Amino acid sequence: MRLFSLPLKEEKMFTSGKLNILNLRTIDPYYYEMVKGLRAKVEYKMDTLNLRILAVSSAVAGEGKTSTAIQLAVNMASTGRKKVLLLDMDLRKPSIGAMMGTASGPGLSEFLSASVPKEMITRNSVVPGLSVIVGGKSISSPADYLAGEKFRSLLREMREQFDLVILDTPPILPVPDAATVSEQVDAFILLFRFGHTPHQMFRQAIEDLGERKIVGVVLNGEEKKTDKYYHKYYGKYYHTAPPDGKRS
Repeated sequence: MRLFSLPLKEEKMFTSGKLNILNLRTIDPYYYEMVKGLRAKVEYKMDTLNLRILAVSSAVAGEGKTSTAIQLAVNMASTGRKKVLLLDMDLRKPSIGAMMGTASGPGLSEFLSASVPKEMITRNSVVPGLSVIVGGKSISSPADYLAGEKFRSLLREMREQFDLVILDTPPILPVPDAATVSEQVDAFILLFRFGHTPHQMFRQAIEDLGERKIVGVVLNGEEKKTDKYYHKYYGKYYHTAPPDGKRS
């Protein structure tokens, strides 16, 4: 497993509850570069192993998995090299629709309950090359739906239609949903929030999934050094370039 690192700066990235997915470079250049680094490593790993379906999860709630899944999908699609689908699989507490400013339904739960066809749940996002399936209406027992043939069939079709499918799953330990679909997923990335998650719970999540399925761990919330420290070693590389593309 590879270990990646991200600073926890989510409070800067929201406006009225919506994630500023298009302005991350301006809002926090350091975080933007870390997301790019994560994307490059994930893309290399997925391409090398010929993997298509990647789940982003965590041991418990509150570790930043959803915002990380969104930023990874946005950054991956923005390169123009891949057609990407972001799918909200957290059907108890779906949040991707609200965070991305898209319609909250119909979504995956409506499709699995047979109330809408799959053509109605896949939407284009504001990012070229990135499509989204929101969670839809919250349901209390989604594991049975996710274990069924309808969800399996949907993933098979999405595997053919997209270069990369990113699943935002519920946390692993509180509910069985992520483990339920582990056989249908090519690989997992786990979030571990610095100073938040007990190590024994994180280890239990790894055991529940199986270490061979996990291609990387993101250490989220590691505080960066002071701005003065980074300016000394990186100069102005983290500053946004002026409109003419030249750096001062």
